[in-house]
Amino acid sequence: MSILELTAVELGKKIKAGEVTAVEAAKAALAQIRAAEDQVNAFVTIDEEGALKRAEEVQKQIEAGTLRGPLAGVPVAIKDNMCTKGMLTTCSSKILYNFVPTYTAEAVLNLEKAGAVILGKTNMDEFAMGSTTETSAYGETRNPWNLDHVPGGSSGGSCAAVAANECFYALGSDTGGSIRQPSSFCGVTGIKPTYGTVSRYGLIAYGSSLDQIGPVAKDVTDCAAILEAIASYDPKDSTSIRRDDTDFTSALVDDVKGLRIGIPRDYFGDGLNPEVKASILTAVEVLKSKGAIVEEFDLSLVEYAIPAYYVIASAEASSNLSRFDGVKYGYRAEHYDGLHSMYKRSRSEGFGPEVKRRIMLGSFVLSSGYYDAYYLKALRTKALIKQAFDKAFASYDLIVAPASPTTAPRLGESLCDPIQMYLGDIYTISVNLAGLPGLTVPCGTDAKGLPIGMQLIGDCFQEKKLIRAGFSFEQSRKYQGPPLAKQWEASLK
Repeated sequence: MSILELTAVELGKKIKAGEVTAVEAAKAALAQIRAAEDQVNAFVTIDEEGALKRAEEVQKQIEAGTLRGPLAGVPVAIKDNMCTKGMLTTCSSKILYNFVPTYTAEAVLNLEKAGAVILGKTNMDEFAMGSTTETSAYGETRNPWNLDHVPGGSSGGSCAAVAANECFYALGSDTGGSIRQPSSFCGVTGIKPTYGTVSRYGLIAYGSSLDQIGPVAKDVTDCAAILEAIASYDPKDSTSIRRDDTDFTSALVDDVKGLRIGIPRDYFGDGLNPEVKASILTAVEVLKSKGAIVEEFDLSLVEYAIPAYYVIASAEASSNLSRFDGVKYGYRAEHYDGLHSMYKRSRSEGFGPEVKRRIMLGSFVLSSGYYDAYYLKALRTKALIKQAFDKAFASYDLIVAPASPTTAPRLGESLCDPIQMYLGDIYTISVNLAGLPGLTVPCGTDAKGLPIGMQLIGDCFQEKKLIRAGFSFEQSRKYQGPPLAKQWEASLK
C-alpha cells in the first residue's frame, strides 16, 4: 500500500513509528496534486513551500516527543472560507481575490497545535452558496469518480481532494448539507457536528445561525480523531459551547446492539432515486444484523424545511456579505463616480450570479412589509422543525436518511435550474435548522459507478452515537477510492 492510500490515522501512526516522515508524506500529497489538479481543480491555493517547511518543523517536534497526537505530521487541506494567516483566503470569489488574513481561524489553529501540515485551500461554491462547486470564480471542481460529474457542494473541493488522494483529510463547512452531501457524491466520510461544538471564529460567514465547521476524511476513525482535535470552547465565538464529552475516538467501537434507529417514511418516498434508496436500506440491514433496532416513523414538517432554510440563510447572507463593498479590502471596481457608484460597481463585478440571487432574496425578506410575512414565519418554522426532531429522538437514538435524492449530477445540470438544485438539499437542511449533528458514510455505488452515502442524524451532542453506528457499519466494507486516484499516482512513477 502506498502512502497516499493510507488513512490520516494510519499515516500518523507510521510517522510516529518512524516508518514515514512528515516531509515524505507532504511530498507525496503535493506530487499527487500536481498530477491530478489539471483535471480535478480541487484547490484554489497550493502552498508547496510553506507545507514542506512546516513538515520539517513538525517532524523535528515528533522526534523530540513534543507532538504525540494521532494527526501529527499528516497533510491537510482547508476549505477556502477559513482564514489562514499569510495565506490567500478568497471564498472562491472575485471580490476577495487578494485577501490575505492577518489571523487564523480557531479550528485551523487547533489542527496546527495537533501537528497538521497545511497543503493549501480548497475550491468551493462562491461564499458557500451552491450544492455543486460550480459557482466558484476559479472554475468548477470535478468529481474524481467521474470527471463529467460534480463533486457536490459547497465543500466539493475538500471532498474531491480527499477522494483524489491529494490530501489525507480536509476541513469543510456545513450550512445546509455542505459537508454531508459532497461526501456522499465523492465516496468519503464527513461529519457536521452539533452547532457550537467547533468555533466559527475565522470562518467567513454565510448563514451565522447555521454554519458549522467539520472534518472530511476516508473513514469514521479519521473523522472522530479530527473532530476531537478541532472541537473546543472559544470565547471569541459567542455561539461556542463548553463541552466535556469531546473524546470522540472513545466511540470507535463495533457495537450497535440495542441502538434504536428510526427511518422517516417522509425521506424514502417519491423523489428518491431507487438505487440510492436500495443502497441505504441495505446498509441499515447491516446495522440491524448487528443488533440495532430499526423502525419506520413519520417525521413531520419536512416539506417546510427548504423554504424556511432559504429564507433564513439568504437573510443572514445579505447581512453578512454587506461588508464586502470595495472599501477596506478585496476587489474594487476600476471605474466609478462617487461612493455609491463604487459600492454598486464593486459588488456587481465582484459577486457571481448565485451570490447576487441570494443577497437579493435575503434583502427582500428582511425589508419593511415582508419581514413578518417571510423571515419571522421562517424562524417559527425552524422552531417547529426542532420540536419535530425532539419528538423523534424521544423514541430513537439515531435517524437514517439519504444525503441527497440522487448520486452526483452531470456538470451543468444543476446550474440550469437553481430551484431544482435547492430541492436537492431536502435531506440535509433540517439538520442545520435544528443544530443537530450528522454523519455521511459511503454505502455503495449506482449503476454508473458513482458513490452513494448514508446519512446518520443524531440528537444534539450525540456525535458519539453517530460515530459508533458509522464505525460499526464500516467494519462490513473497506474504503474504496476512485480508480482515477491510483492512475494519477501511477503516472508519477
